[in-house]
Amino acid sequence: MAALDEPLKKTLGGTTAKVLAEHLDLHTVGDLLHHYPRRYAERGELTRLADLPLDEHVTVVAQVADSRVLKFNSGRGQRLEVTLTDGSGRLQLVFFGKGIHKPHKDLLPGRRAMFAGKVSLFNRKLQLAHPEYELLDRDADSGADAVSAFANQLMPIYPACQQMASWKLAKAVDAVLPSAQDAVDPLPEALREGRALVPLTEALLKIHRPGSKADVADARARLKWDEAFVMQVALARRRLADTQLPAVPRTLVKDGILDAFDAKLPFTLTDGQQKVSREIFDDLATEHPMHRLLQGEVGSGKAQPLDALVLTPRGFRPMGEMTVGTEVVVPSGEIAVVDGVFPQGEREVWRLVLSDGSTVECDDEHLWIVGADGGGERVLTTRELRAALHDGDGRPRWSIAPATPVDLDGGAERVLDPYRVGRMLGDGRLAGADEDLDGATGRALRARRVPDAYRNAPLKDRLAVLQGLMDAGGEPSGPGAAFRAAPAPLADDLAWLVRSLGGRARLRPVRDGAYDVSVALPEAYPPFREAADGGAVRASADDDGFRRTIDAIEYVGRKPVQCISVAHPAHAYVTDHFTVTHNTMVALRAMLGVVDSGGQAAMLAPTEVLAQQHHRSITEMMGELAEGGLLGGAEHGTKVVLLTGSMGTAARRQALLDLVTGEAGIVVGTHALIEDKVQFHDLGLVVVDEQHRFGVEQRDALRGKGKQPPHLLVMTATPIPRTVAMTVFGDLETSVLDQLPAGRSPIASHVVPAKDKPHFLARAWERVREEVAAGHQGYVVCPRIGDDEEEAPKGTKKGAAGSKGAAAKAGSPEDVAEKRPPLAVLDIADQLAKGPLDGLRVAVLHGRMAPDDKDAVMRSFAAGELDVLVATTVIEVGVNVPNATAMVIMDADRFGVSQLHQLRGRVGRGSAPGLCLLVSEMPEASPARARLAAVAGTLDGFELSRIDLEQRREGDVLGQAQSGVRSSLRMLTVIDDEEIIAAAREEATELVTADPELTGHPELRIALSALLDEEREQYLDKG
Repeated sequence: MAALDEPLKKTLGGTTAKVLAEHLDLHTVGDLLHHYPRRYAERGELTRLADLPLDEHVTVVAQVADSRVLKFNSGRGQRLEVTLTDGSGRLQLVFFGKGIHKPHKDLLPGRRAMFAGKVSLFNRKLQLAHPEYELLDRDADSGADAVSAFANQLMPIYPACQQMASWKLAKAVDAVLPSAQDAVDPLPEALREGRALVPLTEALLKIHRPGSKADVADARARLKWDEAFVMQVALARRRLADTQLPAVPRTLVKDGILDAFDAKLPFTLTDGQQKVSREIFDDLATEHPMHRLLQGEVGSGKAQPLDALVLTPRGFRPMGEMTVGTEVVVPSGEIAVVDGVFPQGEREVWRLVLSDGSTVECDDEHLWIVGADGGGERVLTTRELRAALHDGDGRPRWSIAPATPVDLDGGAERVLDPYRVGRMLGDGRLAGADEDLDGATGRALRARRVPDAYRNAPLKDRLAVLQGLMDAGGEPSGPGAAFRAAPAPLADDLAWLVRSLGGRARLRPVRDGAYDVSVALPEAYPPFREAADGGAVRASADDDGFRRTIDAIEYVGRKPVQCISVAHPAHAYVTDHFTVTHNTMVALRAMLGVVDSGGQAAMLAPTEVLAQQHHRSITEMMGELAEGGLLGGAEHGTKVVLLTGSMGTAARRQALLDLVTGEAGIVVGTHALIEDKVQFHDLGLVVVDEQHRFGVEQRDALRGKGKQPPHLLVMTATPIPRTVAMTVFGDLETSVLDQLPAGRSPIASHVVPAKDKPHFLARAWERVREEVAAGHQGYVVCPRIGDDEEEAPKGTKKGAAGSKGAAAKAGSPEDVAEKRPPLAVLDIADQLAKGPLDGLRVAVLHGRMAPDDKDAVMRSFAAGELDVLVATTVIEVGVNVPNATAMVIMDADRFGVSQLHQLRGRVGRGSAPGLCLLVSEMPEASPARARLAAVAGTLDGFELSRIDLEQRREGDVLGQAQSGVRSSLRMLTVIDDEEIIAAAREEATELVTADPELTGHPELRIALSALLDEEREQYLDKG
């Protein structure tokens, strides 16, 4: 290996070695040999002169037709003009000043060369200014031979940098290629022969200097196997080491806290949950630590169609518009946020028909909070409801309680008195001057609809509209009231108002498409303002008078559906027609099983807020079972404690005491759990939410707290492809509850390469203008606010000067793009208003604005009074303007995949298709551009999770490195090479089982030690 370990300085000289080290992170001969070509150019693949694209970097092969030196500036300056031809067209090269001497000598008429540079336009002719070039016939005996040799040659194109062009890298590789003979082959001979793989030395020669495409294919196949196999051997050894570690078996105890918990669960576990629970409990019962990855648990199943409605503080919004962070209303009237959104593809959909005629759609696994006569509330799936919908006498068995009425505010202005709006709707006449009302309110009134501004309004305003309606056209009827002969749209709106106040409304067709609407309301909401008798129904204390029974469940057909999880102890939300529905979250059963066996369970949360949320959720779900040792606690209960960094001294001391004495069976905490002073009585299980990117260090520090290694359960809500699970989580066994493919939405996404093709960016602003001209609106998103309170990023100054400085010092074009400060809202808004979007109504929105100012801007935008909103990611969640169809994301490469996907979800929410333009200055070959292209290429959430995981984790599968650290994988991609990885895992497991210390495979040991530096070695040991 000595030759491959040799520093490049010895072979290539100090200057070249320095460039390779600083800009490409290549230090040794081995590093350079493993710097593989990105692609190969053939003569036919090189750009024809007739097809040259403007503003792009191109590589062309052509012959010099003419060369001449011209003087300018009264003879003081001179330039060299060279005309090229390749038979398809002509191209001019230009060199200035002292830079003309060498090309003047080299580029003689008839000479053939390869040229690289950026295409520009001068005097309406295409030209390359100061291109780099490589003569193709300099050492050949005849030009014809050189051309022929070149025509049949595959030319390697290497990942390069501004300081070193691809062909200069190729020359550096030529200098070290003889050292390939010294490469140690890690693949056992039997495996190599069995898989028909070429030897390593041959693969290295063929990857760098292929004679044919078949050579490239052979080399790639072999080098991918190297990476996959060595990595899988490392992971197999780690898994084997794990099975040798001792652990306390945690067997299930009958009639313990787990059984008590199961007995009080308001619903039965799904088949998938039962299967995964069995896998986990089987692992826990062994004498070696469990290492299991549980994926897809959160929110699996329980879905509703994308067009079903969910109640938010701003009014009802379609299920398809829900994103993580969206605020929703829970049945108790509180506000909670959506903490998980899971598209489920297409599913069979059913429609619940309620006793007041309203309907709600969902899938068969959806959960409903229902009551039966003489029984308490239960949580049942749609399938369970269908199986036992009626009593023996044919009466509906199940009923749904009303949701607590809440104030709403859609943000639109209410210009008229709400009671007056109701009166106008009730008698069907627009009073006097109001006939001139324009805007949404006027249109709705003329159509005899309740305007949105008065539906999505505070309780008192909704009640006033209803009372105006009833005073104008209603009458007392029995214990309630009735509105006679309402046109169908008005009847629907009236019923909606009644249900929004916790009441009950029934529609009965009478004549000519009109309906009588019977109304029953709680005592707090009298239906009449002017009548002597309010006519309110007197409900019993539990409001049973307003429960709606489920009369029928009808099959609808297949529809795209989605489910959400709600960060609230009830895990419930309010859906169409103010119907209460439910969504379950992560089960506690594994933790409770460990507590039953005498151990303790710890859950690691990334932030204090989430730790408090988990703690509250667990204690709520467990009820009195979480009050072990306390007065009124259950006999089988345990104590559930919270431990965070900001707790008061007394509370913290008590929590630490409860852990060390074993009084607390379950602890939920942040990184505070990892501190040295935290001691456990008997830590049996560690639960980590991998979705929150916990480092290996934190995970292992917590596992080190056990007397023996505790069992480990890693949870992720992200669906992970099998091949990624085999690499990123290769040391873990995997349980999958559900794979969650995504639905579709009509949004076209494109990458706009602003630096390479400035005219593309100009076209982007034209597209925004076109959308506005068509009556729509748009967003422009920037990563930074740009006010004086912000500090410029380290190493840069504010403004243009900072950008130039960064550019001057940066190496590659990628560095230049990354080192300048991110684009800012205030700067971009100003440039747009004075430039490409001049004449449009442009406003800004960012997190540092006063709340009232933010609300005012959002209201104006929602009302259509603004054309373009230039904003930070504050619009990522909770913003719904169906009329917004265009989004331009500046410096899109600065955002993560999931963030881009969420931002993109802000457009295309109405009937018109959406357009999302991802603007980036990163070079075409950069990983950031590749990531943006992948995001632009799919709207599939499952596919995006693959991209996100690949980008976030593939960087260094074995280490704790985050993205940006040089990868140990150069040829293999964990997303595309699934078959190779699966086969390599099989072979590696077999080999390690037979020879754990690799004594019979010294070459493999050498390759393994090269892959596993000291840091990675420690990482593996921690398993």
